Amino acid sequence: MKKYTIKEKHFDELTNAELYEIMRERVAVFVVEQKCPYQELDGKDIDSYHLFMQREDGSIAAYLRVLKKKDETGVAQIGRVLTTERGSGLGGALLHAGVLKAQNEYHADEIYLEAQVYAVGFYQKEGFRVVSEPFLEDGIPHVQMRLSLNGRSKG
Repeated sequence: MKKYTIKEKHFDELTNAELYEIMRERVAVFVVEQKCPYQELDGKDIDSYHLFMQREDGSIAAYLRVLKKKDETGVAQIGRVLTTERGSGLGGALLHAGVLKAQNEYHADEIYLEAQVYAVGFYQKEGFRVVSEPFLEDGIPHVQMRLSLNGRSKG
């Protein structure tokens, strides 16, 4: 059985090797695999918490980032969600950890994300609901989703 370490670090706490592995996987999934040339380094990483499942060899098995949503008080944002072992449950476990991080670190009442349409069911399992019509982001259909944290325990 594979062993993973879940790490939660603010950008300033990441080692060079961790940052390199995170960026390598993000580019591999969002740019190369999805054949979508876009500006992956968007300036938001510096103000984000980075949650990732790391294998014993240092490679990344799952990743996401959590940040404050700039234009809404009490709202955190989750993004860049990926797993390199699809169907393993790692993505769901990390998404749950991301929700808790947003709640505990930012005292968020709500979490916002933009999901690729094919992944809506993945987010709905954690309680997110679709709040927009589909729209194209870098040529890929997305929807806005939100999760209300009112009444959810922080543990």
